[in-house]
Amino acid sequence: MLINTRKGSWLLLAALLVDIELVADSPHDTSHCGSCTRCLDICPTDAFPKPYVLDARKCISYLTIELKTPIPVELREDVGEWLFGCDLCQDVCPWNRKAPHTNERAFQPQSDLNPANCIALLEMTREQFDSRFKKMPMERPGFEGLRRNAAIVLGNHGNSSAVPALIAALQDDSPLVRGAAAWSLGKLGGLASQL
Repeated sequence: MLINTRKGSWLLLAALLVDIELVADSPHDTSHCGSCTRCLDICPTDAFPKPYVLDARKCISYLTIELKTPIPVELREDVGEWLFGCDLCQDVCPWNRKAPHTNERAFQPQSDLNPANCIALLEMTREQFDSRFKKMPMERPGFEGLRRNAAIVLGNHGNSSAVPALIAALQDDSPLVRGAAAWSLGKLGGLASQL
């Protein structure tokens, strides 16, 4: 996480390729965290093994957006109801309390995804996925990854109304989706027998 004392940590890192030589800035040699450990303390998956170190393989944002394989079983419960990313470490950073906030429309949640209907996402077809999420951030986990995430969230949510969709997902073409659905049904336990 990059912290700017005026803008907080809600920053996007980028690179600019130019064909001219630029004078480098001097290295940053101070810490703005002090004794604060709020980000370490709040992380559900313990992705921060120690201050200033992030194990990205345990970060919910990595697990739900970038990971193209099954989410490790030992981390699935900790993913909770995070369908796509997690910003808890950003939310608790004291530097963000005074940071300017944007009302930029592009950064506001879309009403049909706030909250997301995970049963509908699990049941969506590839055509529906492409039509709804093409060239959007929600496209990043891919068709199978987003549906894997939806299945895991449904299992963590604990609502028996998800059982029929999860049972149907056991016949999905994707082993990624089938595995997540099976895990979620196991987590829901006896709820399936109540139908």
